[in-house]
Amino acid sequence: MSPPTKLLSTDILAGLAAVDALLQPFNRSDAPGLVVGIAHDGRVVHRRAVGMASLEHGVALAPSTRVRIASTSKHFTALAVLLLAEDDKLDVDDLIYQHLPELPVLSSAGPTLRQLMRHTGGCREDLSTIAHGLALEPAEDWTKPAHSLQSELNFEPGNRMIYSNGGYQWLARVVERVSGQRFDRFLQERIFAPLGLLDTESVASDFDIRPGKAAQYQALPAAAGGGYRRGMYPGELRGSGSLVSSVDDLLRWLAHLRSPVKTVGSAASWAQMLEPAVLSTGTVVPYGLGLMHHAYRGVEVIHHAGAVLGATSQMITVPGHALDIVILANGASVSTVALGFQIIDALLGDVHLGPPIEHASAVALPAVVGQRYHAAATGAVLQFENVGGKLALSWMGSRATPLRQDGDSVWLACEDVALNPISISLAALGGAGKGEGAPGMLMVSDGGNLLHCERLHDEPPATDTLAAALAGAYRVPDLAADAWVERDASGLSLRLQGPHGRNTYCLQILSADVLLAIPVDPLLGTLVGNAIVNVDRAAGRVVGLRMDLPRIRHLRFLRRSSENESENESESTVDLFMESCGNA
Repeated sequence: MSPPTKLLSTDILAGLAAVDALLQPFNRSDAPGLVVGIAHDGRVVHRRAVGMASLEHGVALAPSTRVRIASTSKHFTALAVLLLAEDDKLDVDDLIYQHLPELPVLSSAGPTLRQLMRHTGGCREDLSTIAHGLALEPAEDWTKPAHSLQSELNFEPGNRMIYSNGGYQWLARVVERVSGQRFDRFLQERIFAPLGLLDTESVASDFDIRPGKAAQYQALPAAAGGGYRRGMYPGELRGSGSLVSSVDDLLRWLAHLRSPVKTVGSAASWAQMLEPAVLSTGTVVPYGLGLMHHAYRGVEVIHHAGAVLGATSQMITVPGHALDIVILANGASVSTVALGFQIIDALLGDVHLGPPIEHASAVALPAVVGQRYHAAATGAVLQFENVGGKLALSWMGSRATPLRQDGDSVWLACEDVALNPISISLAALGGAGKGEGAPGMLMVSDGGNLLHCERLHDEPPATDTLAAALAGAYRVPDLAADAWVERDASGLSLRLQGPHGRNTYCLQILSADVLLAIPVDPLLGTLVGNAIVNVDRAAGRVVGLRMDLPRIRHLRFLRRSSENESENESESTVDLFMESCGNA
C-alpha cells in the first residue's frame, strides 16, 4: 500500500534535478545512450535523450527515437493470448500441445498457456546459441516451432519458476495458429491501433530495418580492444522480445494499464495479468502474466524490464502515486532496472517511501565468501561472493547478486534474478561469522524445493587427471549438435558444432564431477552466461555430461565411444547415461 501522503507536482519538480544528474554520465557524443520519459497523473513531466542513436553517422538520440524494448514485450504477448480467450478461441489453461501438436509431449501436467506466461511451465530457454554461438540462423529455421527437438522440460510444470523466452515464442505461435493472422498483424490491429500507439510494432529480427529506430550496440570488453560492436540477435524474437517502441507510446500504455477503464482487454483479463504465480510447493512468486507486481519500499510497483544484445529497457509504474517511468537504452552501460528504482527514490524520497531494502553483510559472514556448494540431486551449484561489502550469491554460474536479508533468512528475490525465490537460513550460515569456518552442508530452498548442498573441496583434481577421463566426443541430441572435450595448453575446453555454427567453452574444474563452463566469446557470455557441467559415470567410466544454466536444466551430452560409433553402441551409451542420471 502507498503511504497516506500523496505525491505532489512540486515533489516531482524537486526530484527532476536528481534524475538529470543520474543521466548526465551518459550524455556523450561517442557512445550509445538512453531515452527517459516520466509521467505523473497521465501528464508527461520529463522527456530526455542522452547519447547517440548512430555512432557511424553521428546522430544523437532524441526523445522520440524508437528502441527495441526486448522482454518488456512479454506482457503484450500475454494480453494477445487473453484477448483470444475473451473471443472464446482458447482457454489460458489449455495445454500447449492442444494448439501446437507438433511439439513433443514432455509432461501430461503441462505446460499450459498460463504456465508459459508465468514461466512456471518448465520450458527451456532458447537452446540454439549454445550450439551455434552468435552465428546467424537461416531464416527458414525461424518458421519452425521453437525447441521442437527438446526431450526434457526444465522441471515438472508448476513446480518452479525459471524465466523462459522459449515459452513466449511458443505463445506467439499459438496466437498465429488460433487467430489465423501473423503475430505482428494481430498486435497491430487488436492492441496498438486502438490505443494510438503509432511508434510501436513487432519486429521479429534485428536484421529488419525500421524508420526512426536507434541502432543497437554492445560494448566490447577491454581485453577485446574495447569500443562497440553491433548488437544483433542471431535468431528471431517473436513473442519474447520483438517490440520496438518509444517512451511516449509506453507512457500512454502505462496510463492505460493503471486506468480502471480499458480500451483493450477486459478488466478481468488485466486483473489476471497482475495475479502472482503460486508454485506447487506453495511458494508465491510475484510474476503474473508478463508483468512483475510487488512492493518496493512500501509502495506497489508494476513493471517489466528487457535485455537483448544492444538494447535494454525498463517500464515501471507506481500506481498509488500515478507515477510512470520508461527507460529505453540502445547500448549504454547502465542497468535500466536499477536506474528505474533510482528514479523512484529520487522522485518519491523518504517522505513517500519506506526504508531501503536490507542486504546481508559479507563482513559478518567472511568464512562463506568464495565457497561453492553443490546439490548432487539436481546438479545446482551456488557460490558466495563479496560485492561491495554485501554477501552475494552466484547461482548456476551466473553473475553474483547481493542477497536480501529478511528476518532469519537471506534470499534472492524473483525480481532480482527472474527465478523463483532462492533462500537460505541465516542460522545455517551463523557459524561462519563466529570463526567456525564455512559449513560443510547447506539446505537451500529453491522455490520451496529443498536442496541438500555439499561444500565443494578446496583442491580440485589436476587437469591432466580429469582430462584423461573426460576427453573425447559427445552427441547432444537436443541441439542436433556434436561436442568434444579437449585438453589444450590453457586447460580443458568444451567445443560444440551445431548445424549453423559453433561455440567453445573454457572448463574450470570445481571437483571431479563438477565444472564451470565459461564462453570464449564474451558477447555470448552476456547473452547466455556461464554454465555448470556435471559428469555422469556408470560402470566405472564417464558416459555423459549434463549442462545446466540459470534458465536451462539437464542438457544431455552423450559420450561417444568413437567418432563413428554404431547405432547399437549409441543406444547402449544412452541406456548407461540415463541409468546414471536417475531422475535428475
